[in-house]
Amino acid sequence: RRAQGRDLSSAECPYLHTIDRTALDFDFEKCCSVSLVPHNVYGCLVCGRYFAGRGLGTHAHTHALEALHHVFINLTTGKVYCLPEGYEVLDSSLDDVRAVLRPRYTTQQVATLDTWSERRWSRALDGTEFLPGTVGLNNLRRTDYINVVVQALGRVPPLRDFFLLQDERQGYPKSPSTVVHRFGELLRKMWHAKAFKGQVSPHEFVQAVQAASDKHFALDKQGDPVEFFSWLLHTLHRDLQQPGGAKEGRHGKRGRRDVPTVVSRCFQGELVSRLEEDGTESRMPFYMLGLDLPPPPLFQDVMEKNIIPQVSIFELLKKYDGMTISEGARVARRTFRVSRLPRFLVLHMKRFTRNNFFVEKNPTIVTFPTKGFEVRETLALPEAAGGTRYDLLASVCHDGRPEEGTYRAQLLERGEQAWYDAQDLNITDMMAQQVPLTESYLQLYEQKP
Repeated sequence: RRAQGRDLSSAECPYLHTIDRTALDFDFEKCCSVSLVPHNVYGCLVCGRYFAGRGLGTHAHTHALEALHHVFINLTTGKVYCLPEGYEVLDSSLDDVRAVLRPRYTTQQVATLDTWSERRWSRALDGTEFLPGTVGLNNLRRTDYINVVVQALGRVPPLRDFFLLQDERQGYPKSPSTVVHRFGELLRKMWHAKAFKGQVSPHEFVQAVQAASDKHFALDKQGDPVEFFSWLLHTLHRDLQQPGGAKEGRHGKRGRRDVPTVVSRCFQGELVSRLEEDGTESRMPFYMLGLDLPPPPLFQDVMEKNIIPQVSIFELLKKYDGMTISEGARVARRTFRVSRLPRFLVLHMKRFTRNNFFVEKNPTIVTFPTKGFEVRETLALPEAAGGTRYDLLASVCHDGRPEEGTYRAQLLERGEQAWYDAQDLNITDMMAQQVPLTESYLQLYEQKP
């Protein structure tokens, strides 16, 4: 409708008072609740349901007539319409709804995310308080292994800032995977300070992961966070490659050139592997370092209780000092040496041993510092190597039996230098002294200048 060449004024729409913000949830797949069509979908701002179309005879038009719900938002463009009349509603009071649907950030906002004086606790519509960036993630069924990886990656400032400042219509390379889009959307919702609720559902991200991994990572079966962490980093790195990254190969075939991305700049280091038989050396990139735990004791102590051994992380890191020989049934005797440290160091404790019959868990406690983790002497790095001190950002630990346990993430809030324990929807504060006392499985460190 037009009035003297102007859009119909929002003051002329009599149904804005019917909007129920507590019923709105934009975390789920954008498809019609009747026909399951994923195109041209509108969300009812009164009941929160999704319907396709807004023309005569469409599901949204029918819903407006039957339920007398008149205000709908296009889930792609963010435009609001009044049905069945069909005119667009222009009102600044709807900006908060659009912001929840598609959170946007400025460079100034992102620059203050790690400054505690600029951050504030937010309050949801139900009155609960939450800290943006440290919010609960819904466990869809058995997706706790996905939640902890997302929580950990959300603590990496360069990776987080890259996705917060990217709009899915610009900045990404042409035709990227859905995983890139959904991961960016999830991070933007997690850090949104004006969200209507203090938790986020990773439904769309999990659906994209399930499709991209050919259902290897699914929501109905428990997965390994280390395996998912590695797959996600490689997928993001591959799909963020800039166009034109292909070049002619040695035999005339076109091969893909490994163009640096925000993922490789954050996590990629370099190892030198040396065979003991002939001294052949080879260089290889890495995203994480696997640490071998000592086998647990077979017998009980004098108190008839199982002994839980402890080992220092410095002892485990000697595997990469260039002198300790690694050998196995299918691996030749070789040594490993770290030639280049990444900006963000990821360590993985090999706690689970799988065979044809069962999965066994190693309960060894690994002691590690949360601040000032100096790796120069342990890894035998030269004096000229700069940036050999690390601070812990996140730690993923496993609780319970090997096949029935759960994963949780321990996260550092950089602004206030406080630690939080995140297990799905539950976010609780904890002391820094409690972090090394858990059965850590995956650790994420940040390099200090």
